[in-house]
Amino acid sequence: MIVPVILAGGGGVRLWPLSREFYPKQFINLVNDTSLFQDTIMRLPDELYSPLVICNEEHRFIVAEQLRQINSANKGIILEPIGKNTAPAIAIAAMNLLNEREDPILLVLSADHLIDNNQKFLKTIRIARKIAEQGKMVAIGVQPNKPEIGYGYIEVDNSEKNEYYNIISFTEKPNLKAAKKYLNSGNHYWNSGIFIFKASVYLNELKKYEPEIFTICKKSCVNPPKDLDFIRLDNEEFYKCPNKSIDYAVMEKTNNGAVVPFDGSWSDIGSWEALWSSKVKDSNNNVSEGDVVLKKVQNSYIHSSNRLIVVNDISDLIIIDTQDALLVSSKKSSQDIKNIVQNLKKDNRSEPNNHRKVYRPWGYYDSIDTGKGFQVKRIFVNPGAKLSLQKHKKRSEHWVIVKGIALITCGKKVFQLNENQSTYIPKEEIHRLENKSDSPLEIIEIQTGDYLGEDDIIRLEDDYHRN
Repeated sequence: MIVPVILAGGGGVRLWPLSREFYPKQFINLVNDTSLFQDTIMRLPDELYSPLVICNEEHRFIVAEQLRQINSANKGIILEPIGKNTAPAIAIAAMNLLNEREDPILLVLSADHLIDNNQKFLKTIRIARKIAEQGKMVAIGVQPNKPEIGYGYIEVDNSEKNEYYNIISFTEKPNLKAAKKYLNSGNHYWNSGIFIFKASVYLNELKKYEPEIFTICKKSCVNPPKDLDFIRLDNEEFYKCPNKSIDYAVMEKTNNGAVVPFDGSWSDIGSWEALWSSKVKDSNNNVSEGDVVLKKVQNSYIHSSNRLIVVNDISDLIIIDTQDALLVSSKKSSQDIKNIVQNLKKDNRSEPNNHRKVYRPWGYYDSIDTGKGFQVKRIFVNPGAKLSLQKHKKRSEHWVIVKGIALITCGKKVFQLNENQSTYIPKEEIHRLENKSDSPLEIIEIQTGDYLGEDDIIRLEDDYHRN
């Protein structure tokens, strides 16, 4: 039996400002009408078991909703209280699955990969499965077609033609000179981050080379509490876990590793340049999205989320315009965006974390205006959903119903409001907003007060088990 394990906890900071910490690239429709995460699920053949998904605490409702949208069954959604890289995440998955069934083979997939030729990919996976059944730890190596410095490389012994090759060494993101050397060598592959092995084999190797990670993960999995459809870990234990990738923790050390080559089109969409490379271009080698007008523009990527962008006489640029942030960068330097985002975080900016539109399990809100002592939001509540029963210490709220029918709780009163009607929620008053209809509910919320932060919410009851 083979169980897909989907690692969906990445931050995707190199694709800022479209990708944000609380809504990263794997959940965005970057290439087509579905997200990279959904594409990863839909790529799986019917012969496999339902996937086990591992994600960050903050993304749990996004994952659940995107699975629902594509009608995907799953083995569960494991919530990491904090990201500790791939070695602990895979260990947690292996331990959970071993508790359920006899030693499954794990197909470890990242949720943010772009793979064009699915038939080639599935053929490669079937070959890798055979090798894994023999007790090998298999990494899928992608045949490089350019000297890419944004990927890791695996050196193999391919002196004899075979379905798989033994691993010699790993190199993480080399400089350009080394990348050119690896491309020409014929015995280096891009490290795809896709792995196949028996759960027991991985755990035995992890215990041998990283006993601390093994022990902490085992303690974190003892009697994990269930929360709706989510599986939680022991937070106190998991926070102690070292932060290491499977490459550093196991694959670089094991004598049991192998590479199965994949010669199809693959990308981890790790930068704006990589995304530009994956898209269809116009006659001047440009990618343009949204309301964009170009004149004398070449080799560029221009994206507009909501307004007209006119670009004149430039080349080799990345221009990404969102509702609250604008990025302008040379294409060749798009890998530097990670450092820029880190600096924005140090300055306590909100833009690295959230879009103006913020998703919640009941729907989303859009912060359309803010100033001293006030904030205006458009709030969209899904059919049948409701916000928590809550109160605020530092702000009052005015609600105007724009579309739909709202059921309002305000103190001891429960009443209905229709379109064009409004109500006032005083500071410290217990209140709730519900949509009991089959249609979306849209309201305008005007907040007033000395402090308008999202942490000024005291939840008394919540269907989604939030604090």
